[in-house]
Amino acid sequence: MKHLPLSRRHMLALMGASATAALLPPRRAFAASAPSHGMSVFGTLKYTKDFTHFDYVNADAPKGGTISQTPSTGAYNASLLTFDTLNGYVLKGNAPPRLDYIFDTLMVRAFDEPDAVYGLVAESAEGLEGGNDYIFRLRKEARFHDGSPLTAKDAAFSFMLLKEKGHPLIALNLREMKKAEALDTQTLKITFSGLQTRDLPLFVASNLPIFSATYYAKKKFEDSTLEPPLASGPYKIGTFKAGNHINYVRVSDYWARDLNVNRGCWNFDTLRFDFYRDRTAGFESFSSGQTLFREEFTSKTWATQYDFPAVKDGRVRLEVLPDHTPSGAQGWFINARREKFADPRVREALAIAFDFEWTNKNLFYGLYRRTTSFFENSPMRAEGMPTEAEIALLEPYRDKIPAAAFGPAVAPPKSDSSGQDRKLLRQAGALLDVAGWTVKEGLRRNAKGEALTIEFLGDEPAQQRIESPYIKNLRLLGIEAKSRLVDSAQYQDRLKSYDFDLTVQRYSLNLTPGIEMRSFWNSEYGKSPGSRNLCGIASPAIDTLIEKVIAAETRDSQLVTARALDRLLRAGHYWIPQWNKGSHTLAYWDIYEKPKTLALYDRGVEMTWWVDEAKAAKLKLKG
Repeated sequence: MKHLPLSRRHMLALMGASATAALLPPRRAFAASAPSHGMSVFGTLKYTKDFTHFDYVNADAPKGGTISQTPSTGAYNASLLTFDTLNGYVLKGNAPPRLDYIFDTLMVRAFDEPDAVYGLVAESAEGLEGGNDYIFRLRKEARFHDGSPLTAKDAAFSFMLLKEKGHPLIALNLREMKKAEALDTQTLKITFSGLQTRDLPLFVASNLPIFSATYYAKKKFEDSTLEPPLASGPYKIGTFKAGNHINYVRVSDYWARDLNVNRGCWNFDTLRFDFYRDRTAGFESFSSGQTLFREEFTSKTWATQYDFPAVKDGRVRLEVLPDHTPSGAQGWFINARREKFADPRVREALAIAFDFEWTNKNLFYGLYRRTTSFFENSPMRAEGMPTEAEIALLEPYRDKIPAAAFGPAVAPPKSDSSGQDRKLLRQAGALLDVAGWTVKEGLRRNAKGEALTIEFLGDEPAQQRIESPYIKNLRLLGIEAKSRLVDSAQYQDRLKSYDFDLTVQRYSLNLTPGIEMRSFWNSEYGKSPGSRNLCGIASPAIDTLIEKVIAAETRDSQLVTARALDRLLRAGHYWIPQWNKGSHTLAYWDIYEKPKTLALYDRGVEMTWWVDEAKAAKLKLKG
């Protein structure tokens, strides 16, 4: 499995905010006392004001053609099998992927730097004295797709609208943004409360879409709708059929097409996403040439099925590209809100019962590594015994947090690869006994006589071949376990309301972790519908460490604090960690080209690749 690319198109995966910001003093994001062309958390910018394009693009890439694919993002339940709305910024409905490509933001991310953003709609940003007010100067040439001007009034309207009526995660995130106001047509002022985190101004600048105030004066923003909205980005919505396909069409007269942040980007005339009922149908569409690009996330498929004729004769290319981003956390997340999972010993027993070594050998062809950390493939990953600096961060909570946080970093045990390691199963059984779940007539029951039952909730059939042997082990322990598949829409609704026992999820953090951590682990988020805190983690110590990571003065101090946080999260046994690999496994019909220098922190396919017309003509494919 892989990470979700860290860009504004994955905004809903990067939400976070809560009242815990008041626990620590605010830290100012970098913005020069004079107007600056960019911003970063720790003040370092690679590109100077006069840069012509990012290093990871081909500035002269030709425009044209189509890239077509199925909209899988990697984790089982991230395969969007349907969509029923074109409004991706409210809680209602399920929106298609890449909807953010139709909207512009004030600034955009550079994918060869950990956290820097550079001007798009805003030509400059300036932090005023005190660090709570920011001035953004907007470009006069900014336009919506209907030709109407995009002004500071539209930006101020959009940000306040999202704060008041946006998805709960967005609204929480913007709690410490007190006001966005237009001082004149091109001047936007954003005022923060004084309790904001250092990265919140960057989040506002690079993640929030700018809507047309005129358009929404006649539309109800909070409604789910299939009416394409007026936008201003490099693409607009073309033909679509809900649950079947959607086309994004390049805007030929896009107002920002020649800006340095866009030069060499957005080269395809059409981005097409076809929706299929499952992975098998999606693979068949690719192998037959109905879709032309695919990132493969299933190890068995990659190892055994990419031998069809088009691969053998070279019409389809297979590539493995390095992935330099944190691989993040993937696993079965346990809903600790439910009484039966409230005891961490129960959760630990569940993790022990999963035999990764057997699974990797027999189902994954040995292609994966075991995930152990919430910061996997990152220097923020805790290892071995805690350092003195880590202990100092944990010490104030010693009596309120698991003792394991002060020992070797918690990791799942290594099995004997038999699939039913008796030693580990006895260890898991002993934990369940101590937790009050003893075997009576073959079933684990508590003092009330209630049986311990587990339902694995998902919307992707591929997960069942992995859950089946795991379920056998759980049944050997006396646990009534089963796997349940539901349709994609029902699955998303149940996640939003936390109506599940265990479910597969995957999320990844920024290279400079920030407010997104709140959405994953903060106590308040666990109470809010639609958050990524699927486990219902509710720990004041975790809340505080999250804020300390966000507010760290230097990158080194942030790393130390993140490792302490990782120790504490792992000691809570909130999940059954799965696996990861530090690469992208790509397959595509040989009509596409990519830049010589690739972005370090994003796959970059839709943004920076292009169609080679000669190759497309030779293969008689309409790229």
